[in-house]
Amino acid sequence: MIDHQLLKLVHLSCVVLSITGFTIRATLMLARSPLLRRRWVRTVPHLVDSLLFFSGLGLAYNLHQYPGTTPWLTAKLVALVLYVIFGAIALRGRRLPQRLTALVLAYTTFAYMVSVALSKNPMPWH
Repeated sequence: MIDHQLLKLVHLSCVVLSITGFTIRATLMLARSPLLRRRWVRTVPHLVDSLLFFSGLGLAYNLHQYPGTTPWLTAKLVALVLYVIFGAIALRGRRLPQRLTALVLAYTTFAYMVSVALSKNPMPWH
């Protein structure tokens, strides 16, 4: 079993790297930069997000909290799927209004995931 504190550090670091990378790619998208087509710009986010996902699974396993049985974790997982969908539309959508709407939804979903993680409540505004 991997040390819980180390796993948590990896997970939180990946959270920061993920949203930072998304913001950089969104900025490049808005600027219509050709950098977005570079292989490493397309590959690194997948590596970071995979590590983020698997470190999250490791944390859940260590805490004996599992999606489907723990409401806040289930909410976070559903939000993660939505974040990925919105992020993909934001970066690859056909029209700018569609991309901007998806960008706002992706950031809103990300904020929701963070608030759920901090509060351990699927409805953190209560």
